[in-house]
Amino acid sequence: MKLRTAGYFFKQAGISLWRNFWMSLAAVASVAISMFLLGAFLLLVFNVNYIAANLQSNVEIAVFLQVDTPRQAAYQVRDQVKAMPGVTEVTLVPKEEGLKQLSQQFGGEEELLGATGGVNPLPDYLRVRVADPETIHEVAGAIAKLPGVEKVNYGQEIVDRLFAVVRWLRWLGAGIILVLGLGALFLIIITIRLTVYSRRREINIMKYVGATDWFIRWPFFLEGLFLGLVGSGCAALAIYAGYSLLLTRAGAALVFIPLLNDRGLLLNSVLSLVAGGALVGALGSLLSIRRFLKV
Repeated sequence: MKLRTAGYFFKQAGISLWRNFWMSLAAVASVAISMFLLGAFLLLVFNVNYIAANLQSNVEIAVFLQVDTPRQAAYQVRDQVKAMPGVTEVTLVPKEEGLKQLSQQFGGEEELLGATGGVNPLPDYLRVRVADPETIHEVAGAIAKLPGVEKVNYGQEIVDRLFAVVRWLRWLGAGIILVLGLGALFLIIITIRLTVYSRRREINIMKYVGATDWFIRWPFFLEGLFLGLVGSGCAALAIYAGYSLLLTRAGAALVFIPLLNDRGLLLNSVLSLVAGGALVGALGSLLSIRRFLKV
């Protein structure tokens, strides 16, 4: 685009938008609805990932030491586990503390000791957390080989199912976002094509008088860019305001569901949505006008 003709293209795009006001309004509404659905589902996927990450971060390894392990040896095992790569937190729970916890759940401490002949039958145990839950199998296997370790338990079957569900949800979310994105592009192309179709005579006349393809394309390109920008901007505002309201009003009522509260991520998401809407609008215009340039 040459600078001396840029003003002409912008003027033509503005005139076209005004002349086809209702069609332009319909295109903006189509873009807004499509991008709103896409953005809402994007936030839903972000929250599913956030909840899944929270569940994964709460997975712990319980390391039971041999019953006759001296306390000093238990500290040594704790230090060895702490030094392992990927381990973020290790807590030693002495057998006395374990007996107290057990008595709170099933009965008095004295009754339990009486039933076992006055001897605490519980071993010391470690509670271990790892940085990456996906490495919990390797870490648990390495801990099980340490001397003095009787048993390692982290609910392998439950953890495997949890990870499988999380992976399935992430793949499903990516697939649905792709389908919604293509659906939004298709809807925008159809809407803009109707606008272009209503002006096909004008395009034919311009071709017959010698106008180049890009001379004809530029006003439509700017028009599609503007429609996409306005439509996705409306969707972005609605999503930002709606999600902020959800965090403010429903956050206290849904304390059992951890909602993602990252303003930076939310802002980046809506800005990406606006940029994506403008790009889709411009691309939709170029695809829509292509067939009418073949005169």
